[in-house]
Amino acid sequence: MADLLSDDEIEQRLPEGWNREGDEIVRAFEFDGYLDASGFLGAAAGLAEDAWHHPEMTITWGEVEVRLTTHDAGGITQKDIDLAERFDGIYD
Repeated sequence: MADLLSDDEIEQRLPEGWNREGDEIVRAFEFDGYLDASGFLGAAAGLAEDAWHHPEMTITWGEVEVRLTTHDAGGITQKDIDLAERFDGIYD
């Protein structure tokens, strides 16, 4: 099981564009339309599966909201930070 990060570690490591909401890190990725958002969601799902880490992702027209937490650890771990950075990499 991954170790929980301290509040200071989360603040220092949280990628730009991500926010902390309790025991989750959250970001809304914006797109020009539903198909672009759907393509991102599909790519993000593949990365999550490869990492064996499954976030909550919600798609609406032109937006995908991602919520990351490590359930078996009970909060935010380095696994969440790493996957957030990978999602940023496919968004840019």
